[in-house]
Amino acid sequence: MSAPGAMLSSRPPKPAGGPSSAVPQIALAVVCGGYAVGAALGWGSQRISLFMGDFGLSVAAFVAAVSCGLYARRHHGRFRPAWMLFAVSSGMAGLGNGVWGWYEVIQGVAVPSPSPADFCFLLFAPPAIVGLLVLAKRPVSRAGWVCLGLDSWLIAGSLLTLSWSLALAHTAHFQGRSVAQSALSLAYPLLDIVLVSMVLALHLRRSSVHRSAINTAVAALALTVLCDALFSSPLLREHYRSGQILDAGWFAGSILLAYAPWVARRAGEEEPAETGPAVRRPQPHGSRPIAGSLAALTPYLAAAVCTLGILTNVLGGRRIDRVVLFTGCTVVLALVVRQGIMLLDNITLTQELAQKENHFRSLVQGSSDVIMIAAPSGVLRYVSPAAAGVYGRDAEELVGSELASLIHPEDLGRVVHEVRRFLAADPQDEPTTRIECRFRAGARRSGGGGTSRSREAGSGGGWLNVESTVNRHHGGLIFNSRDVTERVRLQAQLQHNASHDALTDLPNRALFTERVTKAVTGRRASDHDTAVLYIDLDGFKQVNDTIGHQAGDELLVQAARRLGDSVRSGDIAARLGGDEFAALITGDGTRDRAAREFRVCEIADRLRIRLSEPYRIDGRDVRVAASIGVAFAEPGVSPAGLLRNADLAMYRAKQAGKGRVELYAPQMQDEVAHRAELATKLRTALKDGEFALLHQPVVELASGRVTAVAAHARWRSAQGILFTPSEFLRVGDRGRFSDAGDRAAELERWQLEEAVEQAAARHRAGHQVPVAVRLSARRLLDRALSPKGIESLLTRHGLPSRGLVLELSESDPRLPLDDLERRLAALRRLGVRIALDGFGSGCASMGALRRLPIDVLRLDRGLVDGVVESARLHKITAGLLRIAGDLGMQSVADGVDLPEQVLALRAMGCTHAMGTAFSGPLDEHRLRRTLSHSGYPVSDLAGQGRAVVLSGSGLPVRHGGLAGPDALVHPPLRSNSETSVPPT
Repeated sequence: MSAPGAMLSSRPPKPAGGPSSAVPQIALAVVCGGYAVGAALGWGSQRISLFMGDFGLSVAAFVAAVSCGLYARRHHGRFRPAWMLFAVSSGMAGLGNGVWGWYEVIQGVAVPSPSPADFCFLLFAPPAIVGLLVLAKRPVSRAGWVCLGLDSWLIAGSLLTLSWSLALAHTAHFQGRSVAQSALSLAYPLLDIVLVSMVLALHLRRSSVHRSAINTAVAALALTVLCDALFSSPLLREHYRSGQILDAGWFAGSILLAYAPWVARRAGEEEPAETGPAVRRPQPHGSRPIAGSLAALTPYLAAAVCTLGILTNVLGGRRIDRVVLFTGCTVVLALVVRQGIMLLDNITLTQELAQKENHFRSLVQGSSDVIMIAAPSGVLRYVSPAAAGVYGRDAEELVGSELASLIHPEDLGRVVHEVRRFLAADPQDEPTTRIECRFRAGARRSGGGGTSRSREAGSGGGWLNVESTVNRHHGGLIFNSRDVTERVRLQAQLQHNASHDALTDLPNRALFTERVTKAVTGRRASDHDTAVLYIDLDGFKQVNDTIGHQAGDELLVQAARRLGDSVRSGDIAARLGGDEFAALITGDGTRDRAAREFRVCEIADRLRIRLSEPYRIDGRDVRVAASIGVAFAEPGVSPAGLLRNADLAMYRAKQAGKGRVELYAPQMQDEVAHRAELATKLRTALKDGEFALLHQPVVELASGRVTAVAAHARWRSAQGILFTPSEFLRVGDRGRFSDAGDRAAELERWQLEEAVEQAAARHRAGHQVPVAVRLSARRLLDRALSPKGIESLLTRHGLPSRGLVLELSESDPRLPLDDLERRLAALRRLGVRIALDGFGSGCASMGALRRLPIDVLRLDRGLVDGVVESARLHKITAGLLRIAGDLGMQSVADGVDLPEQVLALRAMGCTHAMGTAFSGPLDEHRLRRTLSHSGYPVSDLAGQGRAVVLSGSGLPVRHGGLAGPDALVHPPLRSNSETSVPPT
């Protein structure tokens, strides 16, 4: 068998319901056969024979009446009146047989003619005739009703002509009978003729619904009519006795009629609702043409019968009976009328058919979908003209070709399987199916032509993605196909976009995580030398800030291209977001730890060197470095844990100086846990109010007067010891642990609020010294610390703006100096003074000094330590102090702990200082007591017997051998700015 034939061949569909049980049919045959055997043997005695011939038939007829009536009562459908009429007809037959038995069995006399039984028997036919009309297929037009009546008369007239010529004429001229007896003798055969005519008409016009029940009922009535015809014969009627074999036919007819209404339910047929459309059952191929041919030949057969009856009389030399002549003429006239009606109806149907065909042709030819009809052999019989626009091939070219030769070989097996499954399914459960495959296209395409898209090497042409709706058609198939190539391409593109980065076209985090999961949990899970490289570009943010984001995007594209070209063919590179990339290095089964680390580190170092090479962007060379963290798929490590480990190793590489490769070590996770614990403690301390604010005096070196106080936050441990929060503020690198950054911001906001509140209280108490609060430059740019917000804070607590000094604690070169300059200028306009803290500690200090509006310059303690011993440091510090003096700024030296440093700084021109040489940080009570005094005396080494330095705490001791109050000095105090005891 060819491929198309194999595709479309299939076993016929099995019926939906299972096979019905044969027990009722066997019981029916046994009952009818037993009655026939008893009738043939005479039932053993004359009296039993009469009883079974009369009351046996009566019981069978009443059983049929009860069965049909019960079914009609339980089931409401279009055929319910027919079964009610059959119940009435069977009841009349049962009543007639009962009356007949009353005469013969009970009274023991001959049945009179006519008798009440004859009237009951005559009333058997009319309900049966009307019931058959109900069962017949209803005509849809007035002409159909007329043709039904004419067909019935053609059948009845032909039967009447034939029976009158053979027997009824003798019955009608029988001498010695009364009129009632003669009419009764003619009524039986005439009613039988009408009933036979209806049976034949019903057989040719029977409805397709409930067919098994209708056929059984027709067979039961046909058997009854046959027995009536035999009984009407004068020869048989003269010798008829109850209980003979003829009664077996009537008995079988009643039993069949009793069984008829239940046949449909046993066969799984459901009668449709009265208002719903009839459900069309699949018909065997060729059954409808045969039935239609018999229905078309019925009028001609009836005319032929009448003609044969008349010719029989003519050729036999007998006189033509007037009844035969009249009946024959009416039959011929009915045939002529029927043919005229059918001719007009055919003309109308032909016009409607032509109109519908034109409409259908217009729809098919104008449709954008391709409609194809495939024969059972798989050969295309019809292809709509839309194939030229969709497939680029003419319909005539496709007609006659095999369907399988047009389907892509990779899709053919799937299509064959789906078609076979569809043909084997029940048509009612699955009327259509949908198939999508690739279809061979020609070179021409509508709308510009050209070769088709989605070409494949070696295919000999283009392939289109085609979606087809498939329907059954006389054993073959109808394909309603449309081109979905663009949709498939778009779906593939959307799927690609969902798993790839839009900028670099590398796999994104989701796809990379999926590949890592497969590598860790798949069949190569035992290869522990599989590694993940986590890559971060150092200095990428400066590229965005200096030459723009578009240049940064171009740098990322070039870096992604380098990364994709540098990894091996079996590895995968991905962009995780921002300037972070990753690479999955698959293992080769190496179990030597040193060998695998060397191999992966060699790959990582090669990637680092390649990514650190200059990038050519907009005609300039841009340099960035690459920090890479490496983590191996150790046993028990999850995919998420493997990515986390590589991220931690990369973070360690950045901390260690950037531009390097670091291997993951387990202690890195411990450090992260420690930082998380510290962040939790910081959060708890802020929430529970465990922070306290201390103030360190700022002393004017010329007079020793306290001109300001610097606020310092301290954390009070459970043991009551105060520690600095600096360790808490270093729990995470800025930009990576945002939670720690939030805690630091919250601490600085608390510090500013508390310092302003306490300074306002001191102002109200008469101690009007400014308070200096240290804030980071990043925090000064925060919206929460806008000039209006600080003004509102000062107004709320009643502190004059001159009473607040904001110390800029850092000068991050990545921060926008323009925004910072505008913010500080706005604060100065409010009256708030600005101090630059830590001057001389970084390369960006000079830039901040040049651009920012600064009032106070605070020297870093690194310039103060060793200023007495180091001549080089002495010159540097002196130069910076001269710059501050030339710019009209106050200078404050931080970390002044020794008297010699006080004298040296004052000699250099430093105006103010703070440190343990004067006082350490003080609580509010000690600060107010210090402010109540005149200040701190500053020694002068040029005078004899004068004090060297005075500090704010401790017991006074004598220095030298001189007496007097001016000779009192205090022992040096250790700096309190940093505590050596860790707060853990």
